[in-house]
Formats: sequence, structure tokens, C-alpha cells
Amino acid sequence: MTEQEYLYWLVHIQGIGAVTIKKLYTYFESFREIWKAGEQELSASKCLRGGQIQALLSGKEKIEANRREYEKLKEQGIRFVTFLDVEYPKRLLPLYDSPAALFVKGKIPKDDMPSVAIVGARDCTEYGRDAAGFLARMLAKEGLSIISGLALGIDAAAHKGALDAAGETFAVLGCGINICYPRENYALYSTLEKEGGIFAEYPLGTKPEAGNFPQRNRIISGLADAVIIIEAKEKSGSLITADLALEQGREVFALPGRINDPLSKGCNRLIQNGAAILLDPGEVLELFGLNYKRKLTLGKISEKRLEKKENLLYSFLDSRPKHLDEIRDGCGLEVSECMEGLLRLELLGIVHGLGNQYYCRKL
Repeated sequence: MTEQEYLYWLVHIQGIGAVTIKKLYTYFESFREIWKAGEQELSASKCLRGGQIQALLSGKEKIEANRREYEKLKEQGIRFVTFLDVEYPKRLLPLYDSPAALFVKGKIPKDDMPSVAIVGARDCTEYGRDAAGFLARMLAKEGLSIISGLALGIDAAAHKGALDAAGETFAVLGCGINICYPRENYALYSTLEKEGGIFAEYPLGTKPEAGNFPQRNRIISGLADAVIIIEAKEKSGSLITADLALEQGREVFALPGRINDPLSKGCNRLIQNGAAILLDPGEVLELFGLNYKRKLTLGKISEKRLEKKENLLYSFLDSRPKHLDEIRDGCGLEVSECMEGLLRLELLGIVHGLGNQYYCRKL
């Protein structure tokens, strides 16, 4: 058996995480020697507590089953990349708690290509979804990889924005790599398998339990050179990612929002505590010595030659959703004129209809 196969066995031992695995490797200098070690030797290493020693010894019985599973990974399009392998992401290596191994589908981020993580609320606003997609699209066009977590809301919008720009995007899961979570993102999961990359630290079949995600977040921030937080409540998993990013020496950007919006409180607090305020993609690109030419939406609109009433409607709208009655009163138009103009603006792709007669600008 190879060292990779012995490590594959070891990552399946419950209660033994990445830090402990690497301590054991440093002591025994080989994963095979860890497997061969008896209770006395494991105890002498001082790397394990009593319960962990028993778990490891009991787990030896499963090594053949683990080896057979390992041999079938290729058939499933899965690679088992260990911290000893050349293709293991170099950004993760200096981290104290970097994964001992990753289950991988698709590509791995290039070490010499700048990367940015974009994360935020699952139950986001249309404005937040637009902002995530817009930023990911613009940054991907400039050659940055986009890292996120495949969750609903901001994560999914970031992945899609990067794909729209034919850029590279990578998802880190909080479950086994053979599980798509959430199921609603299965089409996106399938696309990332072919056009991007998917990572998981957890063994195949691991369910997406709540405790897995804070642990997963250190990989999201670890794979990135900078982290962008878009819409986060005061107590949010995205803020855990921000804290981890700061510990790892990454730059943190936050998108500001209205002070009375619960989804903006986390971001506004980050900015208050020293995170960089994010106003456009240029601020992120400057970090990598890249220039960004702002392309004004007005230029796109003028090319489409808005009619006078449509221009009035567009000028009245902003990122805050407004009801049809407010738009009618603000623009001094009849309801029928508003509806007709708003429909055309939607078809042009510059206005969002949010349902219940609410509308806002698209970024």
C-alpha cells in the first residue's frame, strides 16, 4: 500500500483531525508506521488522547474496506490530494490547521493566479445577489479565481458570475464530495465539476452537519488571497470566515449597507472594526497591482436608447426595492405607463422585478 492509501485510512478515523494527523506524521515519519504502531507506541508519541488511541486501533480493521474505496475514486472522477503531493494548493500549506488531504473534483486553483473568496448570506437580498455576481464577473474577467462555498444566495451568485465571465471558480463543501448540498444547486455543482473545481475535506458520504461548516470556512479563506463579505447578519458564518481570513493574514473587504438592514449589520460592523470598505472591483484589483476601468451602466443604457419615460423610471430606481405605487408617485406617470416602462427595463436586463410589484436597479 502507498502512503496515500494509509493516509486515506487515517482520515476516516473519527476524532482525529488534520492537526493531529500531521503531528503523528512528524513523530512517526510515515503513515504506514502510524498504522503499524501499537497502543504503547501511540501513547509514547503524546500526539493522542486515550479515546483517540482506541479509535485508531479499532479503525485498523477497516483498512481493507478503505483501500477498496480508495481504488474506486478515479471511477467517480475524484482525486485524493494529500499535503505531500505536488498539486496540493500551496496557499494552504503554511496554515497550522491545513487539511491533511482534500477530495477533489475538477481543477485545483493555480498557485500563481490571484484568488478571492466571495461569501455571504444564504437568504440574501436581490441587491446582494447582484453585487456578488457583478463582483465575481468583473474580477474573473481580470484573471482572478473565485472561491466560495456553493451555498444558496451569495455563494451561488459568486460562482455563477465567475462562470458567466468564463473565469475559474472553486467550491469548498461542508460534506462529502459525493453529496451536493444544497440539492437546489445540483446544476451548478455539475457545472463546477466540468468547468471549475470542487473540494471537500470530509470522507465520502459525510452528511452536511452544521458543525462542519465553520471548519470548512478556513479552507475557503485559506485558498484565497483576499475575502469579500457581502450581506451578513451580526452572528453569521460569513463573519467566522472573515475572522479566519484575518488570522491567516488575508485582506478582508466588506460591502457596506443600510444601518437598519439586518443583513448589513455584520458587514458594517466589519468595516467599523477595520475591514476594507468595498465600493467597486477596482479596490480589490489594486491589491494585486491590477487596473480596473469602470464601465458605467449609463453607457450601456444610452446604447440601448431608452425612451424618455423609461429613462425617468430608471433614474428614479436604485438598489432599494420600491413598490409600484411609490414609483408611480415619484415619476408622475400612470400605472399603465409605469408597468410598460418597467417591463422594457426588465427585458433590457437593467431592472429587477422582485415580485409583489417591487422593482430595483440591477448592478
